[in-house]
Amino acid sequence: MEVANEMVIKKPKRLTSVVWNHFERVRKADLCYAVCVHCNKKLSGSSNSGTTHLRNHLMRCLKRFNYDVSQLLSAKKRKKENTLTIANISYDEGQRKEEYLKPTIVKYEPEQRKDEVFNVQSSWFDQDRSRLDLARMIILHGYPLAMVEHVGFKVFVKNLQPLFDVVPNSTVELSCMEIYGKERQKVHDMLSKLQGRINLAVEMWSSPENTNHVCMMAHYVGDDWKLQKKILNFVTLDSSHTDDLLSGVIIKCLMDWDIGSKLFAVTLDDFSTNDDIVLRIKEQILENKSRLSNGQLLDVRSAAHVLNSIVQDAMEALRVVLQKIRGTVRYVKSSQSIQGKFKEMVLQTGINSQKNLVLDCPIRWNSTYLMLETAIEYRNAFCQLPDLDLDLALSDEEWEWASSITGYLKLFVEIINVFSSSKCPTANIYFPEICHVHIQLIDWCKSPDNFLSSLAAKMKAKFDKYWSKCSLSLAVAAILDPRFKMKLVEYYYSQIYGSTALERIKEVLDGLKELFSTYSICSTLMDQGSALPLGSLPSSSNDGRDRLKGFDKFLHETSQSQTAISDLEKYLDEPVFPRNCNFNILNWWRVHTPRYPILSMMARDVLGTPMSTVSQESAFHAGGRVLDSCRCPLTPETRQALICTQDWLRIQSDDPGPSSSHYALPLYVETN
Repeated sequence: MEVANEMVIKKPKRLTSVVWNHFERVRKADLCYAVCVHCNKKLSGSSNSGTTHLRNHLMRCLKRFNYDVSQLLSAKKRKKENTLTIANISYDEGQRKEEYLKPTIVKYEPEQRKDEVFNVQSSWFDQDRSRLDLARMIILHGYPLAMVEHVGFKVFVKNLQPLFDVVPNSTVELSCMEIYGKERQKVHDMLSKLQGRINLAVEMWSSPENTNHVCMMAHYVGDDWKLQKKILNFVTLDSSHTDDLLSGVIIKCLMDWDIGSKLFAVTLDDFSTNDDIVLRIKEQILENKSRLSNGQLLDVRSAAHVLNSIVQDAMEALRVVLQKIRGTVRYVKSSQSIQGKFKEMVLQTGINSQKNLVLDCPIRWNSTYLMLETAIEYRNAFCQLPDLDLDLALSDEEWEWASSITGYLKLFVEIINVFSSSKCPTANIYFPEICHVHIQLIDWCKSPDNFLSSLAAKMKAKFDKYWSKCSLSLAVAAILDPRFKMKLVEYYYSQIYGSTALERIKEVLDGLKELFSTYSICSTLMDQGSALPLGSLPSSSNDGRDRLKGFDKFLHETSQSQTAISDLEKYLDEPVFPRNCNFNILNWWRVHTPRYPILSMMARDVLGTPMSTVSQESAFHAGGRVLDSCRCPLTPETRQALICTQDWLRIQSDDPGPSSSHYALPLYVETN
């Protein structure tokens, strides 16, 4: 064959033009020609022919393959290696594929070309755009900044796009900070235009280096009536931080984002945190501004965290029993022969369970629950197992304790699953679950076993502290669920409080009316063109000698309460909405806003309050949230930028479509 007789000439050192990066010089007999590695077209390759005709070909050929030829030709001015060899890994452009997949059409909106749709196939290479794409990729997926220094990454990028200059670690960090600045301004502008109010969730994080961090996240119902949340700050605390420092960090966050006047509630993950933190926030940020229901709804504690804390009490009380069960399970699973003996005991005792024994992960208490649940089913087999260490044998009383506490844990697992797995965790879902825990704790305290009753009393004391602080918030959110209204409060309070239930129900109703009255006054002031914060009252005149200021205030309050309270009464008097599993409470309030204009404003803010701050991945983790080790060495400023921006970019790239995972994500997208 003709091709077989051709000999590829290695490019001599004198072929320094970057044009030769895209041609192979081939000799046939006495003739030399250049073969384009992209389209295989043969052109004259003689040293006397020069490279002008090759450049002209590239101008026509490379337009199809997303290269900026102007940058390619200008590269002649600087020395460029034809072959990149790093750690014995060779890179040769001659190995490029001859066929290319046609890139998809994406929407790209850089600052200089707004609202323009372009085809990637016909675009020119842009170093700055690719640099920002790289930074966005690192932010979005949580890659370490140092990945740009990795050999494999450099080789991959150079083979993919030789024109891209791989930037150093420090440059990527600057690009990430640049993106953070732009995205932060977008979030700031959005929050400033938000019609509803903002709830701030404060969550403590730890790190492998024993450094404490505080993550502050805004929760709110947007103007589209969808529940939203955005991380605002991720602050590294001093090792000797106190409650004073924590309150200062929260206050600074509110001031930096200019959302103090929009604040509705602060949710802290630790239910035992000193109440002075919220008091300091009220004094310094909310002074002469919104004081909702005398501050009763401002201070919220995370429901999942109090349940986790109660579980840890149960785990500690059962610590010796857990060690024995854990040791027994480990013994049974230690060899095939022992497992065979165990199966014989299972058959002899008539146990029909099909579950496999599991060894728990102690820092994840739901796995401990699964270990206990399975072990209890095989109780009789464990008792008959020969050669078992006597130190691992459980008494009948210990088995009863394990069985009772497993029942406790089952309830908490089910409830926390409801909290953490809900796609739209509006505040109304918490009240029935927390009330059920309350009722069960009351019942557990009545146990005739002193061990179990004392444990239940300790758990209930911790729960009561949480309940005294958050019960009103939980109840109001439940009342604003049209499927329940006051009926759900009446149902649970009669079981919890018995003969004093009517008094407690009246306290909830009074709190609800007080909050509604505040919103009705605020609504009227907004209609009149006033921009006063929620809870403020107008002054009819600037004249200090006006002796009827008090009358104006009295007239305003009484007239509004007489007309606006009917909005709440109308809602409460109407029949409850039928319960169904597909009910969307935010959509219900969006549709009924014209019917309940004031109450819907209140519902939007109340339902957007985060009653729990636990994430799905850390719902059962005994140690709380832990910072990724790759971000620990970063500076606090860079760490905050990466964590916050990752959260914002993930929200932007969230596609509800069922097949969104099949498509590549265009990272460099500037949304309006």
